[in-house]
Amino acid sequence: MSFQSYLKEIADDKVELVISRLSGLSAVTPADLELFNKSWPGIDMKRRREIIGNLITLAEGDPQLDFNEIFMVGIRDADETVRVRSIEGLWEYEDRSLIDPLIDILQRDGSEPARAGAAVSLGRFALLYELGKLRQKDGDRVEKSLIAAIRNGRETIEVRRRAVEAIAPLSLPVVTDIIAEAYKNGDIFMKASALYAMGINCDPAWLPVILRELNNAEPEIRFEAVKACGEFEDAQALPPLFRLLKDPDIQIRTAVISSLGKIGGDRAEAAIEECMKDNDDCIRDAANDALRELFFNRDPFSMDSL
Repeated sequence: MSFQSYLKEIADDKVELVISRLSGLSAVTPADLELFNKSWPGIDMKRRREIIGNLITLAEGDPQLDFNEIFMVGIRDADETVRVRSIEGLWEYEDRSLIDPLIDILQRDGSEPARAGAAVSLGRFALLYELGKLRQKDGDRVEKSLIAAIRNGRETIEVRRRAVEAIAPLSLPVVTDIIAEAYKNGDIFMKASALYAMGINCDPAWLPVILRELNNAEPEIRFEAVKACGEFEDAQALPPLFRLLKDPDIQIRTAVISSLGKIGGDRAEAAIEECMKDNDDCIRDAANDALRELFFNRDPFSMDSL
């Protein structure tokens, strides 16, 4: 079957979509991509949503599948859901060709979820810039676009907080100021994002703040503080984390277990092993994952025996 005939098949919303056949959209040739570009806008909106959603599922199940070119078409779609899901589908895509479309979405898209998703995705490029894997002019554009979103008083809290999280990898004085300002923000979700950003930024000056917030009455704040402790991998966090193993919020308890696995050490290992005896499947699963990470960090070859 020709690619053009295949496009007609998946475009027909009167026929049930055969999910497995969508692999035919993987690693399309330039000629086939041109055909796809022409036919895509004419496909019914619900069908486009169905296709993009299933492409994401397929890609998660098989890393050999490459739908990036399709998702690059999707981020320009007229439908908000297709744009947002396509941004999600590009979560591992690190080609610089994605930077300009993401900046354009962050600055101009009428959809808050799309702008927030673009900010999150730009965080991947901020990290590449910090690691010296992105050329300066691209990194500068990423940095400036995120700062502009954060400083935009007309922008929503959701987009601004995601931009704070995204810019966190950059070890710059302006980023330190941004995180500090976000932490002082009266909005609980912005404060939670600041704690997340502290963990990603990993400046030692943040650790006392993070440890203090482990006692916060708000579960959202405790959760992010717990995750940030795992990013720091500092044994100072162990005593308060042990106490939080009895937190009433199961998401916080599973986050504690994950952070213990990252911090490591005999005391952390003993606490995780105790969690393996818990009656809750989620707790036992989290403990198993944490032990695997702890053993891997101690000796990567030990994973062969697990």
